[in-house]
Amino acid sequence: MKTYSISEVANKLNLTVYTLRYYDKEGLLPFVERKDNGTRLFKDADIEALHIIECLKSTGMPIKEIKNFIDWCGEGDATLQQRYDLFVERKANVEAQLEELTKTMAIIDHKCDYYKTALEAGTEDIHKNKKLDIYSTN
Repeated sequence: MKTYSISEVANKLNLTVYTLRYYDKEGLLPFVERKDNGTRLFKDADIEALHIIECLKSTGMPIKEIKNFIDWCGEGDATLQQRYDLFVERKANVEAQLEELTKTMAIIDHKCDYYKTALEAGTEDIHKNKKLDIYSTN
């Protein structure tokens, strides 16, 4: 079974060694084995777990809540409902973020069109008869 050093894992996941050490310190990596001298030995399964940690983190989940998830994983089938509920909640959170980003993108698209038209005309006066509300998508 192939193992990876902390620097190899950091490179694979585009993280810093410091971040991985921080995750370990916060209890997010209890599954990572160590050599007798304390050097971490990461396996492919550990890298997959880190992908899930990074996924949860990207949804805005605090480290302490990610730690709860990791603890639930260690408890086995007794926590399947909690883990399912956590991902349902995260999904709703990401859907809300996507909705907000879609609204933001509509405004940005509108302003790009506005300024492109003004540049082509050489003046913003071309928009004088249009509503100039920054939140308008028309």
